[in-house]
Amino acid sequence: MPGDVTRAHIKEEADCKNCHVRMERSAQPRLCLDCHKKVAADVRAKSGYHGRLEERECRTCHTEHKGRDAHIIRLDEKNFDHAKTDFSLRGKHKDAKCASCHKPNVKHRDAPTNCADCHHKDDKHKDTLGSKCASCHSESSWKQTSFDHAKTKFPLLLRHEKVKCVSCHTDSEHLANTSRECVSCHRKDDKHKATLSAKCEQCHNEGSWKEARFDHAKTRFPLLLSHAKTKCAECHADVQHFGNTPLKCSSCHRKDDVHKTALGDKCETCHSERTWKEAVRFDHDRDSHFPLLDAHRKAKCDACHKDAGTLRDKTNTRPFSDKPPSSCYGCHERDDREKGHKGRYGEKCQTCHVEKTFKGVTFDHARDARYPLRAKHSQAKCDACHKGNLYRDKLETRCSTCHERDDKHKGQLGNDCARCHGETKWNESSFDHSKSAFPLRDKHGGLECKKCHSNPLFKDAKADCASCHAKDDAHKQRLGQRCEQCHSARSWKEGAFDHNLSSRFKLLEKHLKVKCLACHIKPVTDKVTLEVECKSCHRQDDIHFDTKGPLCERCHRPDSWRHVINQEANKQSK
Repeated sequence: MPGDVTRAHIKEEADCKNCHVRMERSAQPRLCLDCHKKVAADVRAKSGYHGRLEERECRTCHTEHKGRDAHIIRLDEKNFDHAKTDFSLRGKHKDAKCASCHKPNVKHRDAPTNCADCHHKDDKHKDTLGSKCASCHSESSWKQTSFDHAKTKFPLLLRHEKVKCVSCHTDSEHLANTSRECVSCHRKDDKHKATLSAKCEQCHNEGSWKEARFDHAKTRFPLLLSHAKTKCAECHADVQHFGNTPLKCSSCHRKDDVHKTALGDKCETCHSERTWKEAVRFDHDRDSHFPLLDAHRKAKCDACHKDAGTLRDKTNTRPFSDKPPSSCYGCHERDDREKGHKGRYGEKCQTCHVEKTFKGVTFDHARDARYPLRAKHSQAKCDACHKGNLYRDKLETRCSTCHERDDKHKGQLGNDCARCHGETKWNESSFDHSKSAFPLRDKHGGLECKKCHSNPLFKDAKADCASCHAKDDAHKQRLGQRCEQCHSARSWKEGAFDHNLSSRFKLLEKHLKVKCLACHIKPVTDKVTLEVECKSCHRQDDIHFDTKGPLCERCHRPDSWRHVINQEANKQSK
């Protein structure tokens, strides 16, 4: 490595692949965002500081391998543009020091954004008005307030505009606890003696207490179509207790329910106020959380809704007794356990399957798993590799994980099968023998592998010539097994052994005409070792019967055994 990483990344240091992709430098930001998920979310949503920056490599600002104590977050506080964050500095905030909000050992993104987090000690209301200080206060001055009552749940209209604050807010420190019910101030004006509940605004307004005009459209039950012609007494049997009138259709239409309560008491799901006998078609896409797409459109209602009382619409304004499952697994669990993945692939069926057909698979292995399936791998079934739990058991990507039983080499050549085999065909190999300890040259280059390798345990094959050429040895091992001393891979028949340079016994004169096997009589298993004394070959020619010793060369010459050196010297001297 070019240097140690910071302490924050020390766990990732063990494997370069955690932060780098070989031969793909542009992939590094993707790996960064895989770990820094909050930053990744900002980038996708184009929010926060990172989401508003121009697209660039992470290492542009955060440079690693600078040491354990290096600060890889470079921040220029003087020139930092806070407007690019989710909290623009306005008013007095522009003059605030960074350390006022950004505390030590706290990430900048985790700095508080609520007024109360920094101004808690300035809150004169003792938390009674909540944490939304901006409702009354501004960033220009904390003491300056501009409260707009129209933005509260109780806007001041008509006669209420002239009422003094203290008339309703008797406790200035607990303004939020002020009741919004009319009766809290107008109990003495209630002529109904509390029989019509405390919601006086149903009939009265702020213009005049004595003026009353009830608008049923403002209630939870607006009168539409046929209901608009219905007399009040038909629904409100007790005229003094209007608020207790039931709102359910079944409370009035129980006798009209031909379903005998089998479909619950939310009749409006299918019926309208126009006429009871007219049933509107239920729009599953519009009225529920589960739009019906493709094959689901052909499914019958009771295929999912085993009980007619399990329907529910998306607004929850018309729920029945229970909610049916909306996940694929809720209905297709049996299909998965009996015909599918036996529960090993989890419950998120939509990751791979779509509504058009359950058998179709849309999972992109190269995009979603970072292991592209090529050639034969693209035809393999998922269960061929994923034999365990899909999410819990993380698969290794080396070949031997799945092809261990196909390894005819019994582990001799390691786990990197891709050095020789490809994904197109397992039986084909592209091994470069020149990178081995025995490069194939000349005649060896055209040989089939099985000529030398009788089985796939390639490392068991011997590299000496005799292992393959024993039958070609015309010398019957009398010249040893180091064939390469005379022969070459270019041609077995060619031999070029220099006896004078490569041995201790130089061949001179008559010895040059002697055949090799005349001296090399016995077979040897390795190195040729012969005695170099004359008597080892010429014992039968010794007429002195060992009386002159073993050094024949003192008197005899290699050109002729009969010539005696000492006799010739005596003749010349005479």
